[in-house]
Amino acid sequence: MNKEVEHYAKIIWDYHHMNHELAYADCILVLGSHDTRVAKRGAELCLMGLAPFMVISGGFGKITKKLWNKTEAEKFAEIVLSMGVPEDKVLLETKASNTGENVIFSRDLINNRGLEVNSIIAVHKPYMERRSYATIKKLWDVKKIMVTSPQIGFEEYLNTYCDGEITREEVISIMVGDLQRIKIYAEKGFQVYQDIPQDVWRAFDKLVEFGFTSHLIK
Repeated sequence: MNKEVEHYAKIIWDYHHMNHELAYADCILVLGSHDTRVAKRGAELCLMGLAPFMVISGGFGKITKKLWNKTEAEKFAEIVLSMGVPEDKVLLETKASNTGENVIFSRDLINNRGLEVNSIIAVHKPYMERRSYATIKKLWDVKKIMVTSPQIGFEEYLNTYCDGEITREEVISIMVGDLQRIKIYAEKGFQVYQDIPQDVWRAFDKLVEFGFTSHLIK
């Protein structure tokens, strides 16, 4: 890690943020991961009264299957309930292993319950805001999608990530991989197209050149 690496990583970090202004929605969708701060952010929004209920989605992903012996949804639910969200406001989806499945399985769970959802607040990691938005936009026919993440800055995020379970270098590699997926998954029809500015692609190329490639699609 050096200042040049952090410079390019910050460019990608900023791009991944959508900076949506939040308003009341029909549902809060908390997408599972290895970062439990996402659960805390979802709970905060629910306790603020921004939606009548939440869906927490997540089985085991590539990282969490090495870290935890319970699903992401179950792990997140423990946090949400401990913060005071009533149990009857929480629905769990425990099978999804990627973002597309998070969206599809949660959509189907809500539809099977006969619930009407026309607006969503999606909560994910800071560098997953844009990809979450693009995926929901493709796979779920709702009128309004807002995305948010734990309210934390770039430097603090790198320095406190996942209670030390994941290194700063791996965080940047994941961010680089998620940027690549924004391009490739749109081409494959998994999510809607998102414009990627030239300076963001230059940052991507530089970080790949520096070796942050462990989460790239081969």
